[in-house]
Amino acid sequence: MLRCAQPSRSNVLPEYASARRFLARLASGTFLTGLNTGLYGVFVVFLLVAFLPASEGYAQAREGDSFLFRDDMDRESLRQAIGRSLEFLAKLPADRPVGEQPRKFTALEIRESLVSFLRLLDLWEQPEQLAEEIRSRFELHPMAGEAGASEILVTGYYQPVIEGSLTETAEYRFPIYGRPKDLIIAEMVTLIPRFRAEKTVERMDGDSLTAYFSRHEIDGLGRLRGKGYEIAWAKDPVDLFFLHIQGSGLIRLADGRRLQLGYAASNGRPYTSIGMLLVDSGKLSEEEVSMQRLRRYLAEHPEERDALLAQNERYVFFRLVKDGPLGSLGVPLTAGRSIATDARLFPKGALAFITARKPLVDSKGNLAGWQPFSRFVLNQDTGSAIQGPRRVDVYFGAGREAGQAAGFMKSRGTVRFLVPKQGAGK
Repeated sequence: MLRCAQPSRSNVLPEYASARRFLARLASGTFLTGLNTGLYGVFVVFLLVAFLPASEGYAQAREGDSFLFRDDMDRESLRQAIGRSLEFLAKLPADRPVGEQPRKFTALEIRESLVSFLRLLDLWEQPEQLAEEIRSRFELHPMAGEAGASEILVTGYYQPVIEGSLTETAEYRFPIYGRPKDLIIAEMVTLIPRFRAEKTVERMDGDSLTAYFSRHEIDGLGRLRGKGYEIAWAKDPVDLFFLHIQGSGLIRLADGRRLQLGYAASNGRPYTSIGMLLVDSGKLSEEEVSMQRLRRYLAEHPEERDALLAQNERYVFFRLVKDGPLGSLGVPLTAGRSIATDARLFPKGALAFITARKPLVDSKGNLAGWQPFSRFVLNQDTGSAIQGPRRVDVYFGAGREAGQAAGFMKSRGTVRFLVPKQGAGK
């Protein structure tokens, strides 16, 4: 959903001595997500994390279970997710590179991989035979290599549903902006010491290009007000902030209709975790940081709200879409089946098998425990903060329950990409 240049999601950096401290630094908006360019894109990635003891968060499934390919979801959701990846791949030239790790892959290779796997779904009710066929036909490529497979961090993202209006009123007065006409996305290319292309987001200021407006300039100073870029208005500025973090979402209108918001662009500014700002200032402890706790803090300290939110300069622009949420591949995401990874590394649209633990949430929204899970997933999204070979974000769906589960999701696990063996299935 970033969205992929989408909402911010988190990534594990070596300079942090502990994963707990790192996650606290990222918990601001959550994960999150798109931008998926997709949700986010993206999104910006805001980790909704409940800092549990490492033993609870660690979610390595037993190796035997992993290779039995036990899947805790239904067959039709998998067919649907695979079909959406094929829709994306069908638009690409056969020799187009779509990933660099665990090795280089072309669109044709990934497309043939998915088609080959689809033929095996008739064996869904015969798990042992299905596992045997998969092992005989496919190679399993761990994301981080065999030695580091158990060190992958699995988090979650979701689509928020916020109260909104298509017209500005006294109740709905916080603008949701579409992509401004003066926003320019440029690409800087360097050849030495190696080829690298980097996108920048700018605007014209007189005769020169300059960085695009920050969150404070847009919301605080109203630099985009009255220019016709508003596509809707939100009721709650905090809900809107978390919508930016996720990179996409739904607007619930007063008449009950729901409109899908997709990621359109960002201002290109850096993402800053408000959760870590509160930790650094001594106002919250690392252990208590979560999306729910951040919301409560903002409600209890309204005088700090605007200044605190403004410190996250990254700003997301949206568009109304018919189908969604859309991931970075431009196809709808499938709850539980779509994952976000570093778009620079892993094959777009590819099939993988994930093992980890998922949170169990009670009727009051509290964490009740953890449950091992494993399933087939499709690499269909990315996020600006989902970087490196040991980060995966699982899309949980839309709404309150999805948000609660995604907010607690923090588990170690494994991810293995499935690629046909040479000559298999021919």
